[in-house]
Amino acid sequence: MDTSNSAQKDLTEVKTVFIVEDDEAIGELLVQAIEQETSYQAVLASDGFQALKMLRTVKPDLILLDYSLPGMNGLELYDTIHTVKALKHLPVLIVSAETVRIQKEIKARQLSQLQKPFELTSLLQAIERLFSQP
Repeated sequence: MDTSNSAQKDLTEVKTVFIVEDDEAIGELLVQAIEQETSYQAVLASDGFQALKMLRTVKPDLILLDYSLPGMNGLELYDTIHTVKALKHLPVLIVSAETVRIQKEIKARQLSQLQKPFELTSLLQAIERLFSQP
């Protein structure tokens, strides 16, 4: 009997955090932090267009979305994702240095937000809070 743990675990049991972040170094850091500090797996897309392509096959449980993305900002991407019935009820955490400027738009969409720069513990707590919501 094979007793190896996470490598053999049914992937449907593992929650997936889908990260959309255009800064590769930050994106990789977020993936590492989530995978090392939680039981979740993380998938990274570098912009909104790549995210939309990946969402055809990746089935996330939560989306961590940078606001400042090239070509399509995070709120535009959220609006596009939100039109897909299967993704409509996914929790979304928007991350931005500009949360004051976009506060009205974030509130209108009832999104959770995290102001950049942030501590990794704050990010991990926000993720846990979103996963624990009914």
